[in-house]
Amino acid sequence: MTKTFLPEVSVVVPVYNGEMDLPELIECLRSQTYPPHRVEYLLVDNKSRDRTSTLLQTAASNPPLVRGGSNFNQIIIRHLTENQIQSSYAARNQGIRASTGEIIAFTDADCRPESDWLENLVKPFVDLEIGISAGEILALPGKTILEQHADRQNTLSQKHTLTHPFCPYGQTANLAVRRLVLQQIGLFRPYLTSGGDADLCWRILRETSYKMYFAENAIVLHRHRSTIKQLQSQWYRYGESNKYLHELYGVDLMRELTAQEYFYRLARWLLKEFPVAAAKSALAKPSKRMGRADLVDLFSTPIGLVNVRARAMGQRQAKLPESAWDIERF
Repeated sequence: MTKTFLPEVSVVVPVYNGEMDLPELIECLRSQTYPPHRVEYLLVDNKSRDRTSTLLQTAASNPPLVRGGSNFNQIIIRHLTENQIQSSYAARNQGIRASTGEIIAFTDADCRPESDWLENLVKPFVDLEIGISAGEILALPGKTILEQHADRQNTLSQKHTLTHPFCPYGQTANLAVRRLVLQQIGLFRPYLTSGGDADLCWRILRETSYKMYFAENAIVLHRHRSTIKQLQSQWYRYGESNKYLHELYGVDLMRELTAQEYFYRLARWLLKEFPVAAAKSALAKPSKRMGRADLVDLFSTPIGLVNVRARAMGQRQAKLPESAWDIERF
């Protein structure tokens, strides 16, 4: 970060039932290296039913302290609410409208930005042709096989979305956009429940001459799903997103596996992959027998099939609501 390029930044975070995540998130925001007097953090409560509102009110009225040189400076936390629409995109819009920064950055309540996250995310905007900066999303350490499988597959990495065959995009867990760009193309679609990050980036890249930059050193850590129910819900939403983007942009739908393909892949795993791995483990020395990393690889096939099926169901059952065509403006 050059001393001459320190634009004012607004960080917008939608929060839904985030009481378990907020203490760690706020600590991460407190630890940012970006000059605290040049950034505001807008945390938007989106109809939470837990203690989120209380925690946000406390944080806003008693700003955390961050060391700045030999003194202590306060970071600016603003508590907002979006109680009309249950959608993270509507909550983000609320934060955008209340923001004052030249650059508007986004992350989520269950993310843990590294201390130089914001500094590295903002750097690319020194180039006036850059309209979007997308940082990298890595996994928090996981204990369950499901979490470690997602980590092994780099499920949330921006490297997947930045190579989308239709048009690249960055996920709002780690994204920044110029305010001028949003004034030009509009905000998020408030009634969209999935795929809004792709929609926003695609509108910017297709309707303007601005470019997107991958700031891979701007890192946030994200917790992967630890239960089958959570995992299925995540991949179901991926399917919904694909259907919504298909209706909005004509993006190709993903081909569903046939029953025969499911059966073949599962049978191959059960009759070949599993026995071979178990036999190797039994013959190995005790110190080299199957560890957790091997278990992750061993169960990769059935976990992958669960994901594929949930995504297919989401794609099949999703229907874009008429209201999702609406784009909010400043």
